[in-house]
Amino acid sequence: MNGAQHILDAFHRHHIGTVFGYPGGCIMPLYDALVDDVGVEHVLCRHEQACALAADGYARASGKLGVCIATSGPGATNLITGVANAHRDSIPMLVITGQVASGMIGTDAFQETDVLGMTLGIVKHSYLVDSAEDIPAIMEEAMALAQSGRPGPVWIDIPKDILLTDVKTPTPEQTQTPSASTPDLSEALAMLREAKRPLLYSGGGVSLANAEDSFRAFAEASAMPGVATLKGIGNAGKHNPNDLGMLGMHGSRAANRAVEECDLLFIVGARLDDRATGKLDGFAPNARTIHIDADAAEINKLRATDVALRGDLSGILTAFTHEMEAQPLAIDDWRTQCQTWRTTGGFQAADNEEPLAPITGPAFIRQLSRITPDNAIIACDVGQHQMWVAQHYHFNHPRHHLTSGGLGTMGYGLPAAIGAQFADRQSTVINVTGDGSFMMNAQELATIRRYNLPLKLIILDNQCLGMVRQQQELFYNNRESQIDLDDNPDFVAMARAFDIPSLHIERTDQIRRGIETILAYDGPMLLHVAISREENVWPIVKPGASNKEMIDEPKRTTTAKKEQVA
Repeated sequence: MNGAQHILDAFHRHHIGTVFGYPGGCIMPLYDALVDDVGVEHVLCRHEQACALAADGYARASGKLGVCIATSGPGATNLITGVANAHRDSIPMLVITGQVASGMIGTDAFQETDVLGMTLGIVKHSYLVDSAEDIPAIMEEAMALAQSGRPGPVWIDIPKDILLTDVKTPTPEQTQTPSASTPDLSEALAMLREAKRPLLYSGGGVSLANAEDSFRAFAEASAMPGVATLKGIGNAGKHNPNDLGMLGMHGSRAANRAVEECDLLFIVGARLDDRATGKLDGFAPNARTIHIDADAAEINKLRATDVALRGDLSGILTAFTHEMEAQPLAIDDWRTQCQTWRTTGGFQAADNEEPLAPITGPAFIRQLSRITPDNAIIACDVGQHQMWVAQHYHFNHPRHHLTSGGLGTMGYGLPAAIGAQFADRQSTVINVTGDGSFMMNAQELATIRRYNLPLKLIILDNQCLGMVRQQQELFYNNRESQIDLDDNPDFVAMARAFDIPSLHIERTDQIRRGIETILAYDGPMLLHVAISREENVWPIVKPGASNKEMIDEPKRTTTAKKEQVA
């Protein structure tokens, strides 16, 4: 077999049946090998960035390795945003690009770029293959690296001539991951039992470690009040009475109040991101910390912890669960206090009952949450709609919530939803997006049509860059700058041009019918939802401020509010 065929052989050995890519000159040997390989489904996206983001969505929804492929030069550079997105959120991804022939490297040849140099800070590891004999071993090592420990993208750049070279190296044995030992829990247990106001703080590391069941068992056994990061939403399930929801910049007042008042922060798979903590020296000021993580680099990075437990989250949480079952925590008063805060400071706002009233983002998302099945997968873009989903949609599992956390990539949602639909052909997959984000990768409507994916697309259209407008209103004296999108296309007509049926709604009494219509349709369908330009996400913490300085929606009309700010 040549180098390209060995790549496909590695896919088969690791049960990789779906890859996302876009062909070009230097990667052409791999595409030639695909002609004779019916065991690997190649998904042709319409932009390389979408290939990487689709592989990301596939990995998040399935827990498996996402794979994207592109050619050299502009093909590789177009992948970079999607790979950076995966790196910031620790998503297991294998990136394969063609490179100019070995003898041409360094000569500024046609479509040559220094892929390793450009991507050094956004990958877990990278390779420039200089011998075809190394391909089998590199493929084995790369796939293991991408998925082990703290996951992340691994990039393999392969010159065209090496892809074509015959390889005699025998197939390597698959890498075995060593079993993890459970660290000593005695100090952490003593701290936990001494605490009067312990708080469970979980992040995206729970699902990355496939530790959802272990986490829920521990949450139930400890009965601790809990908060979650943006990526940790769904960890506790949708029916946990002690879950206070998301904390941070757009978190619930209940969650942020609990963090402020707790005396012990029990951190599981979270990295104390600035959007979650706000001003760091004001975050959990009265709390000691226990930090459980797979990555030693995250422990003590932003805040010194009292007890660090590095290792397999599932094993550590299971050991804690046994201890909690044997001796429950005596925190009834604290739990009652947090549930009171949840009642008064959560996201249980009432919907507008006026039938002809304009649609608001939160009311729409609450209706969507009530109507969709529990296993529905929601892929968001970035902006106000993303925060409304995080606040008002009740997720039953973290893999049902696909969102760009660390990088904040507009244009993420549509290709991520495509990847999720390939990961699970039976589940309902919905892309909730804004008009600004949708236009970033709108060409992927062609991918939906090409594969007849039953995706449901929902555009919350406020004719502007809503999150930027909101911060300009609140923190820049209402000096609006370059946020108007009132020249948007007719999104209904645009979707229909791709043979995707569409529906437009603009009144409160149309919400249920609109959602039920797209869910019932046997195929892809778009719902265009007109919302007010002036609508904001509440509450909000000013960037750089402490979470206790949350700003709530002012009790005045929009006109009066804008006049006062001005």
